[in-house]
Amino acid sequence: MNWTAVQRILGLLLMVFSLTMLPPILFSFIFKDQSAVPFIEGFAITFFAGLICWFPVHRSKKDLRLRDGFLVVASFWTVLGTFGAAPLYFAAAPELTLTDAIFESISGLTTTGATVISGLDDLPKSILYYRQQLQWLGGMGIIVLAVAVLPMLGVGGMQLYRAEAPGPVKDSKLTPRITETAKALWYVYLAFTVSCMVAYMFAGMNWFDALCHSFSTVAIGGFSPHDASIGYFNSTTVDIVAIVFMFAAGINFSLHFFAWRNVSIGHYTEDPEFRAYGVILLAMSAIVVSILLLFEHYSAFSGNVINGIFQAVSIATTTGFTTSDFSAWPAALPVLLILSSFIGGSAGSTAGGIKVIRWLLIYKQGQREIARLVHPSAEIPIKIGTKAVTPRVVEAVWGFFAMYMIVFALMLIAMMSTGMDQVSAFSAVAATLNNLGPGLGDVSSGFMTVPDTAKWIAIAGMLLGRLEIFTLLVLFTPTFWRR
Repeated sequence: MNWTAVQRILGLLLMVFSLTMLPPILFSFIFKDQSAVPFIEGFAITFFAGLICWFPVHRSKKDLRLRDGFLVVASFWTVLGTFGAAPLYFAAAPELTLTDAIFESISGLTTTGATVISGLDDLPKSILYYRQQLQWLGGMGIIVLAVAVLPMLGVGGMQLYRAEAPGPVKDSKLTPRITETAKALWYVYLAFTVSCMVAYMFAGMNWFDALCHSFSTVAIGGFSPHDASIGYFNSTTVDIVAIVFMFAAGINFSLHFFAWRNVSIGHYTEDPEFRAYGVILLAMSAIVVSILLLFEHYSAFSGNVINGIFQAVSIATTTGFTTSDFSAWPAALPVLLILSSFIGGSAGSTAGGIKVIRWLLIYKQGQREIARLVHPSAEIPIKIGTKAVTPRVVEAVWGFFAMYMIVFALMLIAMMSTGMDQVSAFSAVAATLNNLGPGLGDVSSGFMTVPDTAKWIAIAGMLLGRLEIFTLLVLFTPTFWRR
C-alpha cells in the first residue's frame, strides 16, 4: 500500500473541498442571516486539516495504484462527510448534535436526501443553500471532480475513476483521456443544472428556490429548502418540470454526452438500458395512477394523474421529492414505490439503487436458464443489444446482487435491534442503501425520531449505497491488505 500517495491525495482533496464552504458565506451576506461564522470555521478546520495531511508528503511522486484508489475513495467519502458536517454542527440554527450533523452531511453528499432537520422554511438561507450544494457536488461524484482537478496538481486519476464509477462496466471512457472524460461529464452536468434552474424559474419559482431545487433534481438528491418539498409550490407546472429533469438525470450521462457531441438523440433509442429504464418508469406510473384513480384518492382527475406520475418517477429514480404523503396512499402503493427504488436509475447516472442494467442482466440470465430447461445442450449467450455479455460480467452482477441482499438483511436486523418496528426498519434501510431518502412508518417524514444507533447504521448504508457496496466492503477483506 502506497501510504504517502494516499495521504497526499486526501490532503489535497480536503483542501479543495474546504473551498466549497465559501459560497454559503456569500448567501449569508446577501440574505443577511448572520450565519457566516459557522462556514468560516468549517472552512478553516477543513483546509488546515488537509494542509497538515498534505504538507509532510507533498514532495512524494509515487504513482497511485488501483488498490490505493479504493482506499482513497472510501476514506475520502467518510472523511469528507465528517468535515462537511462542521458548518451544520457549529450553526446556531438548526441545533444539531454531532451525529445529526454527520448524518445530514453524508445524506447530502451521497444524494440520499434523508434528513434529521425539521422547520426548514425558517432556517437561514445560507444553511439551506449549503445542504443543496452538498447534494449537487455528490451527485456526479466528488471523486470525478477530483479526477478532473488533480491532474493539474500532478496527480493521476484513472484509478479513482475505476474505483468510484457506477455500473458493471467501469473502464468505458467517453474520450481517450480520463481527465477529459471527467470534464465532459461535468459540462453536461452543469448544462443540465442551468437548464433545470431556468425551467423552474419559468414555472414560477424565485431564483433561490429554483437554484436549490435544480441542484437536488439533477443530483437526484431530494433535499428541499421547504418541509413540504415540491408540494410546497402546489403547482402542476413545477411538478412537470421536476418529472422531466428527474427522468433525464436517471439516464446514463454518457448518452447525454454523446447526444450533445453528435447533436443526435439516436444513442438513446439504441441503448437497451435506456429502453428498459423507460419501460419501467412508464409501467410504474401507469400502475400508480390507475390505483389512485380506482380509489379516487384525489378529488380531481388531474390530481391523481400528476401526483401519481410524479411520485412514481421520484421514488423509482431514488430522487425522493414528494408532493404529498405517499405513505398514506391506498392499497400496496407505498410498499410498491419503496420496492421500485431497488431498481433505481441507469448506470452512469446520479441515481441510486441496484441500477437498471444489472436488473436487465439478471432478467436475461433468468430467461436463459428457462430456455436451458428445454434445450439443455444449447449454447445461449446473454446479449445486451447485439453484444454478448462475458460470463465475468454476469458473475459480477450476481455477486453484487447477493452482497446487496446480505447487507440489506444484516442492516434490517441491526435497525430492528435498536427498537424500530419492521415497517420503519425495512423502509429506513431501503431509503439509505438505495440512496432514496423518504421511507414509511417512523421515517416517513425524516429520521428525526430514530435512535442515534439507527442513524449510524443509516450512515453506513448511505456510504455503502453510494459506493456500490464492493468499493467499501473490499477494504474489510484480507485479500485487499495482503501483499
